[in-house]
Amino acid sequence: MEGFIPYPKEKADAYLQTGAWLGLTITDILDRNAAAYPDKEALVDEKTRLTYSRLRDKADQLAAGLLELGLGKGDCVVLQLPNCIEFAYAYFACQRIGLITVTAIPRHSLREIDHFCTLTDAAAWIGLPRLRRTDYTDMIETLRSRHPDLRIIMAGEATDGAICLSDLMAGEGRLPADPQRFGPQATDVSHLMPTGGTTGLPKLVPRTHNDYISNAASAARIQHSGPGSTHMVILPVAHNSGLLALVSGLVAWGKVVLCPSTKVQDILSWIEKYKVTFTAMVPTLLLDLMAQPDFAKYDLSSLELIQGGGAHVPAELVKEVKQRIACFFVNGFGMAEGPLIRTPVDAPPEVVVHTVGKPICPYDQMKIIDEEGRQVPQGVEGELTARGPGIFTGYYKAPEANRESFTQDGFFKTGDLARLDPQGNFIITGRKKDVIIRGAENISATEVEDLVLSHPDVLDVAAVGMPDDRLGERVCIYVRVAPGKELTFEGLIDHLKRQGASVLFLPERMEVVAELPLTAVDKVDKKALREDIIKKLAASAG
Repeated sequence: MEGFIPYPKEKADAYLQTGAWLGLTITDILDRNAAAYPDKEALVDEKTRLTYSRLRDKADQLAAGLLELGLGKGDCVVLQLPNCIEFAYAYFACQRIGLITVTAIPRHSLREIDHFCTLTDAAAWIGLPRLRRTDYTDMIETLRSRHPDLRIIMAGEATDGAICLSDLMAGEGRLPADPQRFGPQATDVSHLMPTGGTTGLPKLVPRTHNDYISNAASAARIQHSGPGSTHMVILPVAHNSGLLALVSGLVAWGKVVLCPSTKVQDILSWIEKYKVTFTAMVPTLLLDLMAQPDFAKYDLSSLELIQGGGAHVPAELVKEVKQRIACFFVNGFGMAEGPLIRTPVDAPPEVVVHTVGKPICPYDQMKIIDEEGRQVPQGVEGELTARGPGIFTGYYKAPEANRESFTQDGFFKTGDLARLDPQGNFIITGRKKDVIIRGAENISATEVEDLVLSHPDVLDVAAVGMPDDRLGERVCIYVRVAPGKELTFEGLIDHLKRQGASVLFLPERMEVVAELPLTAVDKVDKKALREDIIKKLAASAG
């Protein structure tokens, strides 16, 4: 695939020989499960329950329909669906015939989707005409005008000119008898996953079948998942954490529940209804869960493990969750690029509340380096780096970013600051990247600034994260307004919405200033701005 950096042959051979790679595709795993447990329940959403054999057959029906539509191995498909059974149909169908899915979350706006389509020369977009309060009609029309060859496929009622996903699954088409003619190899790219960054639009992370299954198998092992496990996906299934829960459930021969809601009452009732054994939650959800007034009325006895992550989980919150729910709690760190660190299920309390544990794949290497690239001693803070069978090899069509993101010996520089405790557990201490983490969503400060600067009355701007008890951080901007102009917060937000800005990038507080503070090297002093907003919040609270 042009724009993808393959693993060096000697590394790939070593990963296969050690068993770090299984040499299987994602649909090989689905076929294995369907053959061994054809009638075992595999996937559940709010309307549908599927066995392994039924899931395989439905995905193959859609795969045949996509082939008849003219799509083929190596084509890219932007998949923008919520937590629903149609996501699974589309994802596994694409994997079957070697289509490369670009996993877009529902909140991605025209700006991001257009970028994905342009960068990958996408052959199709699969989504919904509308989702709750979001109407995609205008976005779809603009995509059509900018990408005339893009097939618009809708999971639901198809609008004019769109192709209905259910119609593709209802055809008489059959897959060719020889899968080698149309299917992928384990070394091929399975999907391209958008990632938050510090500059510009999202970069795309290529994940191969080999390296993603390596992640999934390691996750299943450390979670003690097996045929009796039920994984519930609450976070968007297109997110790395959501997709990893889906694939690791498959690898472990288990069942996966796609929860369509992030309302606490719905989550609790689904855990009770489907006897969920494992789920992952960001701190925001965990806080809401603990604050639920009728929490005690739900039967959560099936829960064996809750995984926290996406943002720092405060120690007191971990303790409260463990006290009120009789299950294990795992703290962790992960990225779409592949590094995965977790605390063991049986880790001592102090390890769970104060660290994120150790790498979950024994073949992944992680080290902490200083500014010169030298490994730092235990206890000293530096940048976390990683390489191995579960770590990607470079961003898609991004040579400049790749030069900056890897060390000379091939370690990926995560941009996160960390140190090691005496037992070798990683403690994440901060981040080098200029990113605001709002409810576990990585928001590029530069992207927010670029959008705000599109307003004709804005002279200069700096975006920083301001502390928030529930979401961790919210987006605050410091703005210099052009001489003689006035700018209201409401007017700015209206302008950004007209520009098609995603809700993720809309500021939540604006401070108008005469000048932005500068460091000794004439860069905006964001540390000073963060300190300033903390003082302002404290003063207003007092």
